[in-house]
Amino acid sequence: MDGTPTNDPIPPFEPPASATQTVAAVYSRPYVRHASLGPSSAAAQFEDGKLTVWTHSQGVYPLRRHGAGPRHAPGRHPRHPPAGPRRYGHNGADDVALDAALLAKAVPGRPVLVKWSRHDENLWEPFGPAMVMKLQAGLDSAGEVLLWSHETWSYSHSARPRVEPGRSSLLAAHHLSRPFAPPTQQPGRGFHGGIHRNADPLYAFPRRRIVKHFVPDSPLRHSALRSLGAFSNIFASESFVDEVAAAAQIDPVAFRLRYLTDPRARDVVATAAERAGWRAEPRPAGRGQGIAFSRYKNTMIYSAVVVEATVDPESGVVHAERAVAAPTPGRSSTPTGCAINWRAASCSRSAGR
Repeated sequence: MDGTPTNDPIPPFEPPASATQTVAAVYSRPYVRHASLGPSSAAAQFEDGKLTVWTHSQGVYPLRRHGAGPRHAPGRHPRHPPAGPRRYGHNGADDVALDAALLAKAVPGRPVLVKWSRHDENLWEPFGPAMVMKLQAGLDSAGEVLLWSHETWSYSHSARPRVEPGRSSLLAAHHLSRPFAPPTQQPGRGFHGGIHRNADPLYAFPRRRIVKHFVPDSPLRHSALRSLGAFSNIFASESFVDEVAAAAQIDPVAFRLRYLTDPRARDVVATAAERAGWRAEPRPAGRGQGIAFSRYKNTMIYSAVVVEATVDPESGVVHAERAVAAPTPGRSSTPTGCAINWRAASCSRSAGR
């Protein structure tokens, strides 16, 4: 698999005959709120037959093309985004833009400002989709991985506005006197897209079985949460690497280095372990270290992190005491540490040194 899904028949999980043990685990993530620091807002004005919307939407062009149908928001022209809470994915910004547009159409010539309350935002925004990941591995008597399997189940990870006759993903459109139906849900088929993003590990296992299960119906509104399926798949994959290493009785760092062939990937793992003072032998009771590695979409920044943590023996509460990260992003596009926003660039001479 190269990160792009196909419709091939799903092969069963069948470890080779030489496998002496099978390891399996199931991981999950619930629906997740974006819960932006500032609730969503928008302004609109309908004047001389033209509707202008000021929005902090992350997708102003899809929003302009889509609206809620021509009978409700003709001539939509989003302007430059005002200062807003921003977002990590698809929160309520698009929905409140339609709220403002509909109200502006009702009072021509008057500007309208709509601000959602915190209660509105947390109740009505699209949630990050829930996911389930099942991982399995077949090992031989020497602890070598013969087959790695990663299956993931989830809903569509993008419900941004798109043109579909008679349908709309925007909240207010579902509650009009002549409501629009929600869009039909489709599985993403792009390279390292929603559900399957980072399901394919960077480790050089001899055989891999990567399966994406699209679930069409969700009880809650859902859409993009930052990184889509990547952080759940990486969490599951890296957690399972530790479980497989334990089953093979191999140190987690040594296990990762055994199957990482990319020099930069090996470098971040080795560097994080060295700087954190990684020790293969057990630590004192109640104290331990853990390591994780990732490369976003298997094409971007490499990163490894070691965390030292303690566990309260009475309550079971885990405390992260120290974290050491070794990222290698490559050449910086802003080497002086410039902070770029949509208005201008401002740089601090001491930044990044």
